[in-house]
Amino acid sequence: MRVFDVAFVLMALHLTGNFLDFDYLNLSTPPFYYALLLALYLNGIGTVFEMYDLQVASNQFQILRSTILSASVTVLFFLLTPVLSPELPSKRILIVAFYLAVLLVLLAWRMFYVAFLASNRFVQNVILVCDKAELEELIAGLENADPHYKIMAYVNTDSAEIDSSESHYIENIKIEDMVLFVRENAVFEIVIASRKEEEITLELYHQLLYLLESGNTIREYTQVYEHKTQRIPVQFITKDFYKFFPFSRSNSNQLYLLTVTVFETLISVIGLSFCAVLIPFIWLGNAFGNRGRLFYTQERVGKNGQLFQIFKFRTMVSDAESEGAVFSTPKDNRVTFFGRFLRKARLDEFPQFMNVLKGDMAVIGPRPERPFFVKEIAEIMPFYETRHVIKPGLTGWAQVNYSYGESVEDSLIKLQYDLYYIKHRSIFLDLDITFKTISTVLFYRGQ
Repeated sequence: MRVFDVAFVLMALHLTGNFLDFDYLNLSTPPFYYALLLALYLNGIGTVFEMYDLQVASNQFQILRSTILSASVTVLFFLLTPVLSPELPSKRILIVAFYLAVLLVLLAWRMFYVAFLASNRFVQNVILVCDKAELEELIAGLENADPHYKIMAYVNTDSAEIDSSESHYIENIKIEDMVLFVRENAVFEIVIASRKEEEITLELYHQLLYLLESGNTIREYTQVYEHKTQRIPVQFITKDFYKFFPFSRSNSNQLYLLTVTVFETLISVIGLSFCAVLIPFIWLGNAFGNRGRLFYTQERVGKNGQLFQIFKFRTMVSDAESEGAVFSTPKDNRVTFFGRFLRKARLDEFPQFMNVLKGDMAVIGPRPERPFFVKEIAEIMPFYETRHVIKPGLTGWAQVNYSYGESVEDSLIKLQYDLYYIKHRSIFLDLDITFKTISTVLFYRGQ
């Protein structure tokens, strides 16, 4: 999608420029860095407005919004960039033609993608080998992450289960029919989700071995789950947990850590400067809708379990936890009207840049949690405290991919994202989180 976006835009500008005799639109002539700059803007801004999210790209209404926003902001940035982009044309009609060429070709190409490339003819058909009791959970974990990935049938590994009926739309196939089913239905791959070795009977083993030798792809569920959802499936990890945590070398790479520290210091200074500008307005908003202290501090758990005091703008009523600590919910009546705005816009987080400068937090990392909840969740959830091997972050992989946690179940899902970040931590993943954070703020998705 990234390559075709750039190719179609440059082609449209070239053809429009030649047809209308507008040299300004022809970026295929020297200097070539004009085209490179436009390509970088389109890919970066398109990422912020979620043009390269498969779920968004497959929905004609969501991609319409993303395409219009991306095209508009890309053209605006390109036209106003000094030195690197061409001088503004003397005729306004050139600017209009430039914008329409970019917008219309992107809309046409993305609508084509939705109608043809995202349709069912490109679906990856999959067979799941699993216990029927776990079927629904396993299917939901994969299909929600990739609209093209469809579980079309399953093989029940529960020998005690004699019911061979279909589960909703999922067909139950017998072990002896596997090979024939794979041949007749263009199966993309076979996914093994059985947790017990004894469930893989000799008959099933021979069927799988034959399919493997015939060139069919067979993968283990946790590998597929991690790849598709970009989460670590902690609910499927047992005694072989060490296979899932070959943590990223970036966690101990001094060059990476130094680069991150430099950028975090720069970002924190900018963030605190912006925070200083916001203080009079937030103070005024508090005076009307959130009477009380402007800031509040709270104890949180940091790297290696060390406790620290986090700084935030206050968004709740005074004495919000007079009855004890509880998870915040989407319609929490303790959050004031003005406080809800601060949370939605993520403005309440800006004082945390002080924590970053102090070294208690990073800009990117797992969300810092309170000791009370850490103790409660760790007692029932394995590996929860593993997230403390790095500094907590102002934003992170879990924060940009999942809504605010309001229960232990939500904490499990956020833990999966946190562990994925710790395992795959890199400059590229940090950039991805940065773009997604900007999207979260722009689309007002905070809580």
